[in-house]
Amino acid sequence: MLDNLEEVLITSDVGVDTTLKIIRRIEERVARDKYVSVSELNGILRDEIAALLAENNSEDNDDWGLPQDHSPYVILVVGVNGVGKTTTIGKLAYQFKKAGKKVYLGAADTFRAAAVEQLSIWGERVGVPVVKQQMGADPASVAFDTLSSAKANGADVVLIDTAGRLHNKVGLMNELKKIKDVMKKVIPQAPDEVMLVLDGSTGQNAFEQAKQFSAVTQITSLAITKLDGTAKGGVVIGISDQLKVPVKYIGLGEGMEDLQLFNKKQFVDSLFKVEK
Repeated sequence: MLDNLEEVLITSDVGVDTTLKIIRRIEERVARDKYVSVSELNGILRDEIAALLAENNSEDNDDWGLPQDHSPYVILVVGVNGVGKTTTIGKLAYQFKKAGKKVYLGAADTFRAAAVEQLSIWGERVGVPVVKQQMGADPASVAFDTLSSAKANGADVVLIDTAGRLHNKVGLMNELKKIKDVMKKVIPQAPDEVMLVLDGSTGQNAFEQAKQFSAVTQITSLAITKLDGTAKGGVVIGISDQLKVPVKYIGLGEGMEDLQLFNKKQFVDSLFKVEK
């Protein structure tokens, strides 16, 4: 039965290290509890995965609230091109605005003209301001302008898009450091969050991206996109466990509403619904 579970976890893209950790925890519980039935074992599996996510501070958020002690709350968004980074920013902006927040977006991915254009389109759709400069401009300068404008206009939350090229790690590291340093000149505690966006449908490739990004900058939260259809959502568990970083949002489609607050129990139940 445990061998079978191990296979299920690995084929769900949980990753070998995290799978072995989960199996070990189940073995300890089984030895202690002397389980009787398969359904109880499935219950233990769900409990242990939810506990593992909780250890990485993946809290269940019921609303789109933000810390009240200061504003604006600044989120620096990172991730390789093509994972749905800009789309995730647009959806987040929509959800925050719907929750009554004043939102500002910063188009600091000046490497690709399409990225600035895409963010501008999202800004228009959602009805929030987008601070941008011409293509090739200094990303740190865009971040500076965005925070200055957001602060002056009493914004509640700022989302900054960044370039997603990973082929030159040193370049990326320097760029992100420069953006952070410049932000601090406007708001000393910024950024409040560095959110890594990953494409859940790429499985082990998403693992690799997560490792590479965490090597160049400190990641504090995760948004996993494209968990509709073919994605094996186990990758969410593995990445959160390996990076020790909480999952905050999951993207389930292309629409503005298709970004959800992460809920451990719902997630674990949906992941293993076929194994009931």
